[in-house]
Amino acid sequence: MIDEFAKGHLHGRLRRDRKALLWKLDGLSEYDVRRPLTATGTSLLGLVKHVASVEARYFGEVFDRPSPEPLPRWQDHDGSDMWATEDETRDQIIGFCLRTWEHADATINELPLDAPGHVPWWPEPSPNTNLFAVMVHVLGETNRHAGHADILREGLDGRTGVRPEHEQPIDEEARAAYCAKIEQAARSAAPVKAQRLPHVT
Repeated sequence: MIDEFAKGHLHGRLRRDRKALLWKLDGLSEYDVRRPLTATGTSLLGLVKHVASVEARYFGEVFDRPSPEPLPRWQDHDGSDMWATEDETRDQIIGFCLRTWEHADATINELPLDAPGHVPWWPEPSPNTNLFAVMVHVLGETNRHAGHADILREGLDGRTGVRPEHEQPIDEEARAAYCAKIEQAARSAAPVKAQRLPHVT
């Protein structure tokens, strides 16, 4: 009973975060979804491509259910899953994403939570795992990158939110006043000497 609840809950959260990530592309130009928005080259379409590649590997080869999509060997990973080349269209990457979700969902639906898996790119001594651990790992990865996408999209045009139905009209005046209040608090605290956090193990 608890296994089915846990599986359904994790799967539901994963579906929610996938959709939130994909929605961040909505309404943007080809340039804006592709261009690097951080010093390390992160782009919105690159995040979508990367998260789809992560799911393809973790819910595919880890459980001996290879993705129907061609993927480079994990040993040959070169970062090309993090950005869209000029030869890849937005529709191609979104199509890859949707087909990968379908394949991943089939793995999740068909296997029990304790189904054994093997992650060759995880360091020794723990490359052996199970579906529950992989679902938690992939959910964390997807959630993390959906958060990255939130910030990138806000920086482009101010749009925020998890889903279209949660989107609110942008009140520039209210946002400016709110940021000014935070800026003032930061400046007031600035004379306080920076403190190092204790080491956490």
